[in-house]
Amino acid sequence: MKSALRAWRIGRVLLRYRLDDLLDGTPAERWLKLARPFVPRASAEIAAMSRGARLRLVLQELGPIFVKFGQILSTRRDLVPPDVAIELALLQDRVKPFDGEAARAIVETALERSIAEAFEAFDTTPLASASIAQVHAAILPGGREVVVKVLRPNIEKQIAGDIALLKTIASVVDRAHPSADKIRPREIVAEIESTLAAELDLQREGANASVLRRFWKDSEDLYVPEVIWSHTAERALTLERVYGIPSDDIAALDAAGIDRSALAAKGVRVFYTQVFRDNFFHADAHAGNIWVDSDPKRKSNPRFIALDFGIMGQLSDEDQYYLAENFMAIFNRDYRRIAELHVQAGWMPAHIRIDELEAATRAVCEPYFTRPLSEISLAEVLVKLFRTAQRYELTLQPQLILLQKTLLNIEGVGRLLDPKLDIWAVARPVLQRILVERYSPQRLASEFRKRLPELVTHAPEMPRLLHAWLTQQVSGGHELRMRSQDLAELTRTVKDAQRRTVAAILGTGLLIVAAVLYGLEAGGPRFWSIPASSWIAGIGGLWALLAAWPRRSA
Repeated sequence: MKSALRAWRIGRVLLRYRLDDLLDGTPAERWLKLARPFVPRASAEIAAMSRGARLRLVLQELGPIFVKFGQILSTRRDLVPPDVAIELALLQDRVKPFDGEAARAIVETALERSIAEAFEAFDTTPLASASIAQVHAAILPGGREVVVKVLRPNIEKQIAGDIALLKTIASVVDRAHPSADKIRPREIVAEIESTLAAELDLQREGANASVLRRFWKDSEDLYVPEVIWSHTAERALTLERVYGIPSDDIAALDAAGIDRSALAAKGVRVFYTQVFRDNFFHADAHAGNIWVDSDPKRKSNPRFIALDFGIMGQLSDEDQYYLAENFMAIFNRDYRRIAELHVQAGWMPAHIRIDELEAATRAVCEPYFTRPLSEISLAEVLVKLFRTAQRYELTLQPQLILLQKTLLNIEGVGRLLDPKLDIWAVARPVLQRILVERYSPQRLASEFRKRLPELVTHAPEMPRLLHAWLTQQVSGGHELRMRSQDLAELTRTVKDAQRRTVAAILGTGLLIVAAVLYGLEAGGPRFWSIPASSWIAGIGGLWALLAAWPRRSA
């Protein structure tokens, strides 16, 4: 019943903003036509707006989950018309604040003490208000200025109801839409649900801020406010108060004498460093959450200040590798490499012809390189690549949605600060340096040292397991147990599995030999004063590490 009432309210809002045509051809079309006579006509002001602007207002009115949906949808420019995507990108949770006294009560309940006990002062007029929480200024005992982020009353129930409705809609789309297997609506809703769950736990947001602050401690590029853990709980988060200029306030930045070109380049470097060095990136990086330090001493070397840590992104090692390689292939105009990577990563089925995908990629990218590099939008190139790849059965990767959204935001902020910013020239050396460091011999050695205790722990079991496996292979008694999705994965990874198996057998065998030699006096024979067991263990460990390393192209 609640879902039905919520669906009716959504329909009324769509009709009021004259957006019911978006549902033409769906089961909802008939019901909206019946309801149209009972809904007031749109005002002249609303009627004069573009469809993108009207959709943005609808999402803001419907609440936080729809705002998040619009933000995510703004990154899927392969699915959404450009004019609509531009408007949706403006969604920044600007909503009417709730009562300040209610905020006081929520903070007192969360901290289990009175406001008078916890703070020297607490301003009930909010500094900012968003769809999930709002922020109040306060002063700690002793005089330190802080801000307190407070969840909205009953926000969990509202979001739970909307999530239930979205799941119902996703289920309908999954059954009815011809491209549902590529759009994957259920997974998009799951991504939204996961994102909102993270934002509803302010203690988790505090942990995000704390980790990000540790990564960028003493940095000249990015400042992260300190979390006041003694005044933080699940529904209230207290941070040190910082002062700065919103990154889209060009007039204020110029008045402060900030070097906007240096700032724009720094923003691009910070983004790539967060993604590929730290694997922990701010995934809600619109101008309202990214300020510029207003300290006069930093005019020539400005730094950013990060705010709002509810949405942070992380990627698997494999996704990191394929993304980095894709970026480098685009920078190098290696279209075949781009095509190969999309198939190897599993983003496209293995039966796709690489030469056809390479030709399609070349057709998208090559026209851009006739322009000056400062005019090329990496985000725009990626969007067109995804749109082209859809014709070749591209499967949506929900885990990459946040990254796409963040890339669009960062590029937009960078170009706003410096319209002549050459994103390619700034990003390429940063990415190259990070990749060299990430796959260097020193990094390999470090990974081996971390995994060595695990290898040593399991070494006694290896001879028995290896003997059993070889016996099965010789006798033909090896069992294969596989689910349907495993079979699909096998189609893509058979070559990699062969490489890993060979590497694992070689590595295990050498480690066994090393263990035997280690049992001998002084570790067996010596070469250049180093025991043979150490040489063999090192080589065996390297092969074992190779078996576990992310797949690379052949």
